[in-house]
Amino acid sequence: MKKIIQLTTALFVTSLLLGCDTYNKDEFKKLIQNSYDRVQAKAKIKGNFCYYLGSVKFPYTDEPVLADDIQWVIWNKGKLSRSLPLFAEIGLLTRQPVDGKEGLYHYDLTELGQEYLYSSYKKSGSGRTIYDNSFCYGPIKVIKVTDVSEKTYERGLRGYNETQITVKINYQVVNTPEWVINNQDKLKALYGLYSVLLPDVTYPQSLLYIQGKDGKLYEESWFYLVMNPSGKLLTDKE
Repeated sequence: MKKIIQLTTALFVTSLLLGCDTYNKDEFKKLIQNSYDRVQAKAKIKGNFCYYLGSVKFPYTDEPVLADDIQWVIWNKGKLSRSLPLFAEIGLLTRQPVDGKEGLYHYDLTELGQEYLYSSYKKSGSGRTIYDNSFCYGPIKVIKVTDVSEKTYERGLRGYNETQITVKINYQVVNTPEWVINNQDKLKALYGLYSVLLPDVTYPQSLLYIQGKDGKLYEESWFYLVMNPSGKLLTDKE
């Protein structure tokens, strides 16, 4: 799941041009880095890569799947049954068995978990409160803008004639914590092969901008990536 955040840039398209057709890559580098930094500061997250746990409010006690559960609740309980044991094993959560209820556990945040937690909540259409919780790491440092290309479409993403600007960058991830580095196999097994970003490695990324009718650029790409627990739980026993 990609978290899409649209930001109006303070710079007009003309300020990003060197000549008639050549974009200023250094200006784009500053613009992109400022966008990453601003979103991270506004959301108060530790980095741009987030491991989604599911809808959960801590402290939390396991809830078995019930016959009358709606599909969303079944899916959510399935996510929690894999994500919570993993992060308890890693050290971001505590995990204690529930007395008299075999296979059920009680979870709470450790001090390390509180440091990396990004939590928000919203109301669903039915009035249910959904608590979204993730552990986030890895601020992005833009190393270089490698290419800028422009294309105009008669019917763009917003349904009218628009100019789309694709910016390709190279970036590195800074301050990857030890709990990520030391648990790469477990995190990749549950969140995918590309869920672990290591320090001192350069990664490519493409960003999409839309030129608005007001002449400003609007970012259509993700500024922090929320990864779902879609794989299997790999424990120390495996």
